[in-house]
Amino acid sequence: MNRNSYDSDITTWSPQGRLHQIEYAMEAVKQGSAAVGLRSNTHAVLVALNRQSGDLASYQKKLIRIDNHMGIAIAGLTSDARVLSTYMRGEAMRSRMVFNRALPVQRIAASLGDKAQVNTQRYGRRPYGVGLLIAGFDEAGPHLYEVAPSGNYFDYYAISIGARSQSAKTYLEKYFEAFADTSLDELIVHGLRALRDTLQQDKELNATNCSIGFVGKDEKWTVVEGDGLQRFLDMLNADAPAAGGGDAAAADDAAPMETEA
Repeated sequence: MNRNSYDSDITTWSPQGRLHQIEYAMEAVKQGSAAVGLRSNTHAVLVALNRQSGDLASYQKKLIRIDNHMGIAIAGLTSDARVLSTYMRGEAMRSRMVFNRALPVQRIAASLGDKAQVNTQRYGRRPYGVGLLIAGFDEAGPHLYEVAPSGNYFDYYAISIGARSQSAKTYLEKYFEAFADTSLDELIVHGLRALRDTLQQDKELNATNCSIGFVGKDEKWTVVEGDGLQRFLDMLNADAPAAGGGDAAAADDAAPMETEA
């Protein structure tokens, strides 16, 4: 029997032990525009590439505030991201009202993974078609988590998701050991360099197509957009230009759907 015999429902296993609808959801994340996360000993930073659904449309926002100490970047279906971000905000508010404390980042990552996993085992549901990067700062310090549609979640020093993300991962793998003791400005520039590597060769980062979010000790979650980005872009452009993606990332690129971020 062919593949289509086993991908009509999330509860149907293929003979190879695969759940094809989960793989399709992971593919939706790969079609979303890139997002990069990295952390030091004092800060966690998210850098995201904004995408237009058309020339007449505005850029979609990729960074979402969850609480004063936490924010997320998304890649995939924006509508699914809205549902999950609303859930996360509710959990953060409940933690402050019931326990009078900020919600630990690891706890919300685990809770979000459990919520995503339920949709992979119940008939009539589908996996969330969005990947999340969670950046936060709590009593244990800065954190960076990735939550996948499969329900898996991972703690990272640095990570990239979305289209052509392998090029950004290559940069991060090369330099992540230096991130621990770097300053916030330098950490942001590292993120922009990694994000620049996900661009097609005829594209450049500018103040409208990217966003920066960061949180740290004694610093609330802050999103930098528009004219506020120029200082960091000037620091980026002071470096030697890097190749935009290249042939190695071409296979990781995919034609986006209009509903994706």
